[in-house]
Amino acid sequence: MSAVATGILFCLCGFTPALPRGVVVNGENVGGMTVKAATALLRSKVEENLKGKQLKIAGEERVYTFAYPEISYKDDFNRVLASARRNRSYTASVSYYLCGLDEALGNICEFEKVERVEPRAQFNLSGEPFEYFEGNDGRQVDFTRLKSDVLHSLCGGFEDVSLKYLKTFRRTSMSSVREQTALLGSFTTRYDSSNVNRSSNIRLAAELLNGVKVEGGKTFSFNDSVGARLPERGFLPAKIIENGEFSEGVGGGVCQVSTTLYNAALLSGMTVTEYHPHSLSVSYVEPSRDAMVSGSACDLKFRNPSAFPLYIRSHAADGLLTFELYGKSDGAKYSVESVVTGDIEAKEEFSDDPSKVREGRAGLTSEGYLIIDRSGYVKRIRLRADRYLPISRIVLSDSDQKDGKTPSDGGAENISNN
Repeated sequence: MSAVATGILFCLCGFTPALPRGVVVNGENVGGMTVKAATALLRSKVEENLKGKQLKIAGEERVYTFAYPEISYKDDFNRVLASARRNRSYTASVSYYLCGLDEALGNICEFEKVERVEPRAQFNLSGEPFEYFEGNDGRQVDFTRLKSDVLHSLCGGFEDVSLKYLKTFRRTSMSSVREQTALLGSFTTRYDSSNVNRSSNIRLAAELLNGVKVEGGKTFSFNDSVGARLPERGFLPAKIIENGEFSEGVGGGVCQVSTTLYNAALLSGMTVTEYHPHSLSVSYVEPSRDAMVSGSACDLKFRNPSAFPLYIRSHAADGLLTFELYGKSDGAKYSVESVVTGDIEAKEEFSDDPSKVREGRAGLTSEGYLIIDRSGYVKRIRLRADRYLPISRIVLSDSDQKDGKTPSDGGAENISNN
């Protein structure tokens, strides 16, 4: 009864039994120590050893280093000490781990990742039409391999780990990018640069079209791209064709821009879906090669039949207006032919007003043809048939003119520059 009472007293007083004498764990003599003290000693030795270790993960340009306390450990000291016997040696297991392993390795993978960049062309409004960029292949770290190598290193001698990459190769080549930005066709017309208002209108409309991009399968609208020809938008009054006569109107000269683009579109293999001929023939293109635009009622439209974008470049200076169209060629060569099929005689009219006296001009009928050459196989397609009105000759209604004498040309209107 006395012994039992003594034992109870020891327990109540917090007595902790000591380990048996001669107990050695992982080379450390912990005999006679409490389990708590022995565990603390053994763990201090592990931590002291761990502080001298580093885990290095090497990328192509950077090394990622981890050390204590980012690297921690697990042990089974308590289990071994609980069953320790006198004068016995034990080996307790110690395993190392990287804290937040998946997140830490994920951060490395994100930093080392290189996005794939496809080759591309940048469209320029002046100078060289395109600037080309090679792009680059991509890469990403093999996460599964990295995690396996890290765990193997921590379980072994903390050997350095080298990142292994998975390549992501570019899907397109620079040669294909260049093929998609080839010059398809161009067309140039001349204008009178001394006609200030008309030249200004031509330059303004050309600038509004310079740099327009038409996606594959989409339809281009001249009116949508240029917008309304209004004074508040910078368009000036100049000669236009109205009701078969030349008159003054805001935006005169814009039809030369639409006509020049129309021809460039045909020569580039575009599918013209809307065009309108002038009522009178014009001097800057052959008959059946014009494309008049007016307000919102008359537009020039063409569809890009390719699956790739179409790029429009324009330039107006020194009396020359040029359109160049770039995109992916369908392999054909295009040309346009104008054929005059007949003349329409001009009438003679009389007027008492000398200012209205003018020389007349015969009208004509014509046809336009598109010639398509595909590797020597030539196809000729009639695009249109047109009728251009004559301009009546107006003479003074006096006896001399009725007798057939030639009137003075002092008031005659020069229409050749319109």
